[in-house]
Amino acid sequence: MSSGHPLLPLVDGLLPAAVRTADSRGRRYPEPDHSFRGPFQRDRDRIIHSAAFRRLEYKTQVFVNGEGDHYRTRLTHTIEVSQIARSVARAVGLNEELAEAVALSHDLGHTPFGHAGERVLNSLLMEEGGFNHNFHGLRVVDILEKRYAAFTGLNLSYEVREAFIRHGGATAAAEAGEFAPGDAPLLEVAATLAADDIAYMAHDIDDGLYSGILDAGELAGQELWLRAVDMPGFEKLTPSLKRTEGVRRLINLLVTDLVASSKNSLERLKLNSVDGVRQCREAVIRFSDEVELHRQELRRFLFLNLYRHPNVVAVMEEVQKKLEALFELYVAKVEKLPPEYQSMAEREGEKRAAADYVAGMTDRFARDEYRKHFK
Repeated sequence: MSSGHPLLPLVDGLLPAAVRTADSRGRRYPEPDHSFRGPFQRDRDRIIHSAAFRRLEYKTQVFVNGEGDHYRTRLTHTIEVSQIARSVARAVGLNEELAEAVALSHDLGHTPFGHAGERVLNSLLMEEGGFNHNFHGLRVVDILEKRYAAFTGLNLSYEVREAFIRHGGATAAAEAGEFAPGDAPLLEVAATLAADDIAYMAHDIDDGLYSGILDAGELAGQELWLRAVDMPGFEKLTPSLKRTEGVRRLINLLVTDLVASSKNSLERLKLNSVDGVRQCREAVIRFSDEVELHRQELRRFLFLNLYRHPNVVAVMEEVQKKLEALFELYVAKVEKLPPEYQSMAEREGEKRAAADYVAGMTDRFARDEYRKHFK
């Protein structure tokens, strides 16, 4: 077996185990084919034009929207994930259009204020099965988006919808719904998951250094960062260029390792169909063991020094209280909800309607709502 970049047989530019556009399992509501756009292209366009996608611009990644103009938002994070996912898919021989659609939709179910908002809703909905932003994303594209006269939701392709369940790690039939609970993610979905990990790790380092919360000296003790900045003249660069050059090179290091390691896995496993991928019990799109070890070390470093930094935690604790107060208000006084959510409360209960409404809020709208009702 060759190492690094094994040669794999491609048919029409794709691996045998990649998803062919013509083989999509279709949509919940059948539609005629478009004259010049394939199904995954149409999915991408529907996602981009959705209200949920636009609202990502004002939803927190790490730093609450409004703290600075240069910090990532959930929207810029999504764009970066899409760029990386497309690069990986193309390099490995996967369906780039599917990977792009999955990447662009993967955070549509996110709450305001990032994972802090998700934790609040999960706690408040524990008796109703909890709240998971991935599963909620499927609810967004299937039910909550209303843009078409012919059907509810965006009517996305099966493969894009399935990705929400695979991202959420559904193992029980109740969670998986119409999707087989034991199936592994499609290669394009796995590539997007890895791209998500690369994007957030790199841009959180960028934002953390820019904010001053992360210490450059402490970061220098991380093996992956040391490898990324191992270049002639790095010490002579300005602090700003050290940050941006280091982040750029870190992304390249991780993507290059992911592509090479995944190609090795694919050659060894000799997967020759999408069904074979679904039944495979081994991670196929993966980092090398060595890089994965150091990646987990870097993740722990970020958790301790950025995500759990007192400044970040203080802000998140504040907004969590506001979201909890809003949720409890809407449950107790359903008339405070917009009419369509009042109707939903009649059909599915006050808590689910309140959660849907709160989850769809942007950071600034949630703050405005809190001020309107409590101050």
